[in-house]
Amino acid sequence: MSETGKILVIDDDESIRRTVSLTLEHAGYSVDSAGNGEEAIEKVKVNFYNLALIDVRLPDMEGTELLTALEDTTPRMVKIILTGYPGLQNAVTAINKGVDGYLIKPVNPKELVALINEHLLKQKRERVYGEERVAQFIETRFKQLETKKLATTKLKTAGG
Repeated sequence: MSETGKILVIDDDESIRRTVSLTLEHAGYSVDSAGNGEEAIEKVKVNFYNLALIDVRLPDMEGTELLTALEDTTPRMVKIILTGYPGLQNAVTAINKGVDGYLIKPVNPKELVALINEHLLKQKRERVYGEERVAQFIETRFKQLETKKLATTKLKTAGG
């Protein structure tokens, strides 16, 4: 995985996949793509992606259905819907299924990269915070165990 992030572009339109992928690669991201939901699910099972860009209308499933499948596979992955068919119902469904962003095609490349940068920075901050919390827990637990071990040793020495 590159330091800037790995992105999966999911769209059945090859020209859109290629254009978005090239835009993101030019911005420094590592990019992979899928032409349908099943292909995306299979790729997510074997690869790590920081973020997925998901078309609402895919040939084998709705993008909102794919949100749930990706959440089950990679819960911390950022998911952004891209749609050429904006509608209130799609937006509400996407929000209810945990989408992190919603953009309407044609997408402004600068707006897309800015949104991705914002979400990946937030994701990185959350990861660092989580790692710090785990390190603090381990340190505290180690001290507790050392204190308990010392107390047990003193009791054995005093009693024996």
